[in-house]
Amino acid sequence: MTGWRMFIDNKLIFIAGSTGLAGAGIMQCILQKHPSARIRAAYYAHTEPFIKDERIEYVYGDLKSHSDCRRMIKGCDGAIMAAAFTAGAETLNTQPHKYINENLIMNSQMLEVFNAEDVKRVVYISTASLYQEFEGHIKEDELDYGQDPHEAYFGIGWVARYLEKICRFWHNRYGMEVIIARAANIYGPYAKFDPRTSNFIPAIIRKAVDRMEAFEIWGSQDVTRDVIFSEDFGRAITIMMDSDSIKFDVFNVGSGVETTVGDVVGWALKYAGHNPSKVCYLSDKPATIRFRGLDCTKACNVLGWKPLNSQEEGIQKTIEWWKKNKGWWRK
Repeated sequence: MTGWRMFIDNKLIFIAGSTGLAGAGIMQCILQKHPSARIRAAYYAHTEPFIKDERIEYVYGDLKSHSDCRRMIKGCDGAIMAAAFTAGAETLNTQPHKYINENLIMNSQMLEVFNAEDVKRVVYISTASLYQEFEGHIKEDELDYGQDPHEAYFGIGWVARYLEKICRFWHNRYGMEVIIARAANIYGPYAKFDPRTSNFIPAIIRKAVDRMEAFEIWGSQDVTRDVIFSEDFGRAITIMMDSDSIKFDVFNVGSGVETTVGDVVGWALKYAGHNPSKVCYLSDKPATIRFRGLDCTKACNVLGWKPLNSQEEGIQKTIEWWKKNKGWWRK
């Protein structure tokens, strides 16, 4: 573990994307681990604030607006960039352009305003989709800019690569402290459960809880992913922000464990108490790549972090949350 953890206490931390899956996990971790910290939580568009705490100040604004960004960020000591346009395999296949402008504009805008408002430390949540095709588990320094990202992630992969370079620019030129987290597939409470936009885990959980017959799954059961529970992801990001001796660095944040679609289906059916007459894997439906895994040794060694929830435990917790909250959660 690197240095003393000393930044977050008694600080005002700006969180972009506070009503998203990653943002919610990060906020809950900061509230639990740092009782003297305060949060300014940005939200926009369709989702109203849902985590209530006297230490959270919610601010409404458009991260693509320069004036909104300055208003929301003014006076903050640190910032976590957890806002992103995300969707499932269908949108990625049919409308991949939707991932480009939204993510590029709002993240570039935030970095410029962080510098203007003298925000000292920033954590930027990047994506493992920026890596080139590979087999096995990839380390941070094995990213090859001479190879494109996988075709399925070509657009968003290059956007993430560009933004990481812009993070380096703000650090090198202006001294902004920036830590980059290359995230695996995040799942958990407050995910998108809308069938039109959800990722594969909440989509499977919703079908299991709804006791779908016949049980249809997009893609093959042996498609493999590196997935991480939102609670574990939030803890990793909080540690990055708090590790004051790190001025610039890049970390993979995933489980490092191979999880198949078939594994997720089995756990979802088990904890939803659903025994369908048939499970049908639809190979003609949109899919992405078969496997992408992250080597998270660096985060373990440098940050002293590792996931505390197994994939099965995370699926169980997510199902329990969804059963209790599906009546009001509309994302």
